[in-house]
Amino acid sequence: FPLGSPSQPGRVVTLLEDCGACTWGVAYEVRGEQIAASLQYLNMREAVLGGYDTKLVKFHPQEKDGEEPILALVYIATPQNPSYLGPASEEDIAAQIIVSSGCAGHNIEYLLRLADFMRYFCPQAEDKHLFSIEEALISILPCLYYTEDSLEET
Repeated sequence: FPLGSPSQPGRVVTLLEDCGACTWGVAYEVRGEQIAASLQYLNMREAVLGGYDTKLVKFHPQEKDGEEPILALVYIATPQNPSYLGPASEEDIAAQIIVSSGCAGHNIEYLLRLADFMRYFCPQAEDKHLFSIEEALISILPCLYYTEDSLEET
């Protein structure tokens, strides 16, 4: 596939069910008239088209220490989804990311923005898997972008 082929599925952050696990991220609160429209949109995008299961989980806001957790809606990946890529090595995931893009942009940008978000907003979360994928991707990128001039110099 050429670089950025839209026919190659991209990698996205995917929650897998694990009763003892903790996930860092952002929760959005919707109110009033937003609720029905948001749920309809998310159900279509994530459950119907995306093949994810819907779950309610306890969410602990970082800036509200000591308060009771709130219920949050999450979408959990299922291997039954035909687009589910499953586990792979960091190098294989980076290789998949490099050749993938979609209507929202290139998968490389998705990964780099996600890694930056985690560093800035969740510095206490040590996501070694994410940062290993980022490192693998960065090590592959120079091999893909070359010109005849750069080849003549070597």
